[in-house]
Amino acid sequence: MEITGEGRPPLYNSHLETGTRAIVILEAAYPRALDLARLTWFDHLVVHTKDIGGPDSLHPALPGRTGELLIRRRLVEESLSFMRRLHLIDVTHDETGIAYRAGDDASAFVKLLTTNYALGLKERARWLIAELGDLDAAHLTKRVADQIGRWSVEFQGEDSLPRQCS
Repeated sequence: MEITGEGRPPLYNSHLETGTRAIVILEAAYPRALDLARLTWFDHLVVHTKDIGGPDSLHPALPGRTGELLIRRRLVEESLSFMRRLHLIDVTHDETGIAYRAGDDASAFVKLLTTNYALGLKERARWLIAELGDLDAAHLTKRVADQIGRWSVEFQGEDSLPRQCS
């Protein structure tokens, strides 16, 4: 059962919802840029912070939630593209690959998010970046594997592992 009006696309797991989380994460990380793999992990972790020793999670601790990591990459990638078209996210590239950074208008957009949920999301994004933002790929992979399960990390494959971005 969808929680939308007739003719409206669903909001849950939409490009808007996922893209908004990406902007909040990128704004907390600014001026750093994050690659797709790291953003995919952070998209999951920002709403499940308790799983990695952080503040209470925004989303419930449902069984099998680590499986979300296996299907999030494409949605996050499409959401980044959507938010880029809105000029809220910039794409950078260098010898290590493609990464994403909060755009010039991202800060103003994030300031407009004032619901209790949005305030909690912003708080957790700041915590997440402070806690994991500067970890290199190996240390981030180990931290995630140690705290939410090695199978989630290994099942994603080598191309899904984060790299260090500027």
